[in-house]
Amino acid sequence: MTEPVQLPLGFSARPAFGEPDYVVSDCNAEAVRWLDLWPEWPTALLAVFGPSASGKTHLCHVFRTRSDALMLRGDQLSERDIESVIDRPAAVVIDGADHVAGQEEHERRFFHIFNAVTAARGALLVTGRTPPNTWPIVLPDLRSRLATGNVVGIDGPDDGLLAALLVKQFSDRQLRVPVEVVTFIVRRIERSFEAARDIVDKLDRAALAERRNITLPLARRVIEQTPT
Repeated sequence: MTEPVQLPLGFSARPAFGEPDYVVSDCNAEAVRWLDLWPEWPTALLAVFGPSASGKTHLCHVFRTRSDALMLRGDQLSERDIESVIDRPAAVVIDGADHVAGQEEHERRFFHIFNAVTAARGALLVTGRTPPNTWPIVLPDLRSRLATGNVVGIDGPDDGLLAALLVKQFSDRQLRVPVEVVTFIVRRIERSFEAARDIVDKLDRAALAERRNITLPLARRVIEQTPT
């Protein structure tokens, strides 16, 4: 198990039940609250949507650890997955479920999985970039099933979560970065999960190329060279 990330800026971290800490802030607190309600969800389906890199997959891993769920990917659903769900329907995760939309064979498999979980009074957690009612689903029966679920969104990060994400991503790369550098970055990058991931990658590459630590001057130079 990865050691919990120490957040020196006054942010709280949520233990992720065997996964790295899942940081909770206003933008994702409602999604976390729904996970806390399991197994007392009012319907079998919970759909979590949000932008790329917003922590949806991490949340899936948290749920899998809690519920011993079978974890599947929406862009890779197979006949074998249907058989696996029939054998183990109590809890299932489909990460990136929106990828099935418009692919009739994948939609059919999703539909069978949905029915198996519902028949077993199980739980189905799915994620996507947008709410399910916006997915271009071809099968009418699948559209109607998706309309019965609970839906919760993850918004863009506030300053607190953005800083915590930077700390975590630096830590994941075994990089120790001063607090003042994190604060400097937060005040100057776009408020998005993608921007946080991008700047960490660029700083890591620059520090490696120059064989130096990530300092305030390096952060300033890399940010100034990054197109806005």
